[in-house]
Amino acid sequence: IRIHPEVGHEVLAVIEFPGPVAGIVHQHQERLNGSGYPLGLSGDEILIEARILAIADVVEAMSSHRPYRPALGIERAVAEIAANRGILYDPEVVDCCLNLINREGFRFEELQR
Repeated sequence: IRIHPEVGHEVLAVIEFPGPVAGIVHQHQERLNGSGYPLGLSGDEILIEARILAIADVVEAMSSHRPYRPALGIERAVAEIAANRGILYDPEVVDCCLNLINREGFRFEELQR
């Protein structure tokens, strides 16, 4: 699991994209306080797109079923990102995500696998 950002980076680095897609994937497990991986980046060293993807990844991962555990639910995902706002996760990105989730009519549907 800890090597997937590097594997994703290697796969995407050979494809020409109009933006830093390979770098975004490479950095999406980095955390604001430097506790992430694989590069140990912190704060503004992390691409904003990677900070956005990090939040999306956490919400999706926690809200969806995994082979090793049932879905934890959107409520647990919201609690995780809110509790670690400004610590692990970019505060502006967390606020945007929470605003979206709290909109009337928002529905998070687990993908059927």
